[in-house]
Amino acid sequence: QLVESGGGLVQAGGSLRLSCAASGRTFSTYTMAWFRQAPGKERAFVAAISRSDIMPTYYADSVKGRFTISRDNAKNTLYLQMSNLRPEDTAVYYCATTRRDYRLEDGYDYWGQGTQVTVSS
Repeated sequence: QLVESGGGLVQAGGSLRLSCAASGRTFSTYTMAWFRQAPGKERAFVAAISRSDIMPTYYADSVKGRFTISRDNAKNTLYLQMSNLRPEDTAVYYCATTRRDYRLEDGYDYWGQGTQVTVSS
């Protein structure tokens, strides 16, 4: 089970930190990712963090330099630190797990319920 939290309403230029608490599985063995879906748009990849000890990270071009993904395997929690937020970042944000290549969206087997992020201009 994945449960996101931390969403809310923020002004443009502000920051938020999303959390995703995982339970019921061995968290550290999965690549974890954040996706988002804006109204009227398809779900889109935001960021991913590998399960390996090195934990490389990957970002969509639209969030590079503004968002940071991290994980705490001891706490079974995934994070997304979002800074310099823009109105176009408004969306429902979802966390998900995969044991496949992070780029394969159909490889994600578990999804959270989502948390709303709204950025006002």
